[in-house]
Amino acid sequence: MEKKRVCVTGAGGFVASWVVKLLLSNGYIVHGTVRKLGDQKYAHLNKLERAPANLKLFKADLLDYDSLRLAIAGCAGVIHVACPVPASALTNPEVEMLEPAIKGTLNVLKACSEAKVKRTVYISSIAAVMMNPKWPKDRVMDETCWSDKEYCRATEIWYYLAKTEAERAAFEYGKQHQLDVVAVNPGYVFGPVLQPTLNTSSLLLVNFLKGIYIQTEPANLSLANVIIGEADSVPNMCWNIVDVRDVAAAVLLAYEESKAEGRYICVAENIMTDYLVKKLRNLYPDLSYSENFIESKYAYRLSSEKLQKLGWTHRLLEETLLDSIESYREVAVLD
Repeated sequence: MEKKRVCVTGAGGFVASWVVKLLLSNGYIVHGTVRKLGDQKYAHLNKLERAPANLKLFKADLLDYDSLRLAIAGCAGVIHVACPVPASALTNPEVEMLEPAIKGTLNVLKACSEAKVKRTVYISSIAAVMMNPKWPKDRVMDETCWSDKEYCRATEIWYYLAKTEAERAAFEYGKQHQLDVVAVNPGYVFGPVLQPTLNTSSLLLVNFLKGIYIQTEPANLSLANVIIGEADSVPNMCWNIVDVRDVAAAVLLAYEESKAEGRYICVAENIMTDYLVKKLRNLYPDLSYSENFIESKYAYRLSSEKLQKLGWTHRLLEETLLDSIESYREVAVLD
């Protein structure tokens, strides 16, 4: 059974909650790290099937190595999900975003080395892939593409920079310390929520359904530096969407499949805003949608071919949208 003991950092988050759920359903014993034991925002974890017997929560902080070491001790593997995603503009990006992402990841990996885990799966993001102005615009992005760190810093796209720096640091640490590190890079993650509060990408979709759109080019995958409001014209950007349940499946595949290596883009659908509106209008014709779209420079398409060759499949976008919206209604964030 020790081979089936896995630690999930940031266990109460949107993606991590589904990872915990999937691990438990597949017979794993799960160590989940949370910021505060007994907090009601983590109560949903204890209600998961098999949680009473097979889930143990640990109070841990990414910048507190000893707390991570205690949570990871005895585990055969680690799924590192925890990462700060700001909901407002940053006042000190180095402290608020970069340090927790980079140093926190290295603390997790150091604890993995000490515990002699067999594999660490780092949940990165397409943010570490797609912000590369040198990439040919007509070429689909794959795992060989990395966001340009200098460009991200110069344009103050801190989330992209943090994910890029952290992922590169993870692979470098793995190489230096003979630690097996695999990365999964999801896009905009939608789908039903398990936790009581909405994650950032879900909130973007909720606002979209309320007729509140991104009015400026998104500076990152969080709400920081993204201006939203009721607009006559909406940037026709590309949404690189994936279902949260399919992300969890990709994570488990990356952990269990012995031939998994390197990084894996995890995107089910590359869809422009105007086509996304058409799909939503077909599903929910009574909602109000914009009819005016302006050209956007954010039209990058990403390929998940490498992940699919590993054995990954995904849901249709319509199922993801339907399940997302019904879930939002259940938690009373969408009328």
